[in-house]
Amino acid sequence: MKADVVVRGGTVVEANWSGPADVVIAGGRVTALAAPGTAPPAATVIDASGHLVMPGGVDPHCHVGFTSGDFTSLDDYRRCTTAAVHGGTTTIVDFAIPRPGENPADVAYAQRAKAAEGLCDSALHACVVQWDDTVPDQLASLVADGMPTVKMFTTYRGETMADEDTVLRTMKTLAALGGMVVVHCEADHIIGDAQQRGADAGRIGAPHMAATRPGLAETASVAEILAIAESVDAPVYFVHQSTAEAVELVAAARRRGVRAFSETVAHHLVLDDSAYRGDHPERFVCCPPLRSADQVRALGRHLFTGEVTTIGSDHCCYDTAQKESRSTDVRAMPNGLPGVETRLPVIFSDYVARRGLPATRFVELTSANPARTNGLYPRKGTLLPGADADIAIWDPSAKWQVTAASLHMATDYTPYEGMTLTGRPRTVLVGGRIIIDDGTLTDPTPQGRHLKATPI
Repeated sequence: MKADVVVRGGTVVEANWSGPADVVIAGGRVTALAAPGTAPPAATVIDASGHLVMPGGVDPHCHVGFTSGDFTSLDDYRRCTTAAVHGGTTTIVDFAIPRPGENPADVAYAQRAKAAEGLCDSALHACVVQWDDTVPDQLASLVADGMPTVKMFTTYRGETMADEDTVLRTMKTLAALGGMVVVHCEADHIIGDAQQRGADAGRIGAPHMAATRPGLAETASVAEILAIAESVDAPVYFVHQSTAEAVELVAAARRRGVRAFSETVAHHLVLDDSAYRGDHPERFVCCPPLRSADQVRALGRHLFTGEVTTIGSDHCCYDTAQKESRSTDVRAMPNGLPGVETRLPVIFSDYVARRGLPATRFVELTSANPARTNGLYPRKGTLLPGADADIAIWDPSAKWQVTAASLHMATDYTPYEGMTLTGRPRTVLVGGRIIIDDGTLTDPTPQGRHLKATPI
């Protein structure tokens, strides 16, 4: 057996097992997991003693250079993936969301072409806003070209919101093609009423964000979308679920046989709505908003019960100036938080190091399951032979403090500023190449590939 790289001395962590093993890499792929000390000679040997050797993270929810309303997020594929690999993520899944009047397929193909700018690989969710006679052929083309997941919104009326008939038709068409709808669920009519009441009372600025998008809007929309999926026997994936009730609705549907999946995101699992009472409430405006501390605890418990499928970042890289420019009216503010770099360290620290979440479950939630639900497994999300050699070598005991100045995202702030975390990636490999070594970018060469996903 020949090897280009051997990672030796560490504890390999997969979604369903962990143990001492050496990882053998050739031609950019894992070729073997060898008993400790039995790997063949290699040109490069990485000593991972005392470290966890995990498949690189797969972030199922990133918005790169995303335009919503009057605002565009500040990163591109180069900046986003540079931040991603520093945080141990080696694959991102972006969104191609059309503006009014644009065709879903045209937008997706244009966004796909940007993948080569990245330091790591990427896949893509398309998006359907409105149904017309051209949509079935567009969906067939997208699935055939490796983009089987399609984002839909039940809010943002007049911009990206799809009506129930459009959701049903898209689900039904995609199910026949092997695709899946990916849904942002918030009932727009409930939100509209809450926002109007807030505006009438003079409580529509950033400090009042949580009240303008209540949890009930999310659970109401999840229930409706589950009913549509069940009626047409279609799979459905719910993004950024922020309440335990929403996750439990999906879990109950799964027990009935519905192919339904729950994604949560790091900020809903770690931060709570007390941030809106702080000095910079606008920095924490996101949709759905941060929930109460009780809600955060209840949601976090479902990482242990198995009801949550994946953890994403919902990365959206606005800066403080963009946030402050509309901070007096959340209806006009750019929504979203920067998080592609901090997703893995924040969850590892808060749930693995502090609360005892098994490292295997961490890998399942942040790498293996995101790869599976996006048609990328077993190329991504595992270190079994044949997988791409995307590896995060993790120091589980490293103590460090999060500061915006030390991160690599295209913004001037992080919602985790000042937090002391336990655990971080020391060395990161992409396709067998060492990209990060001791926290430093060592290979800045863009070699990102657009990944063609298989049917779900």
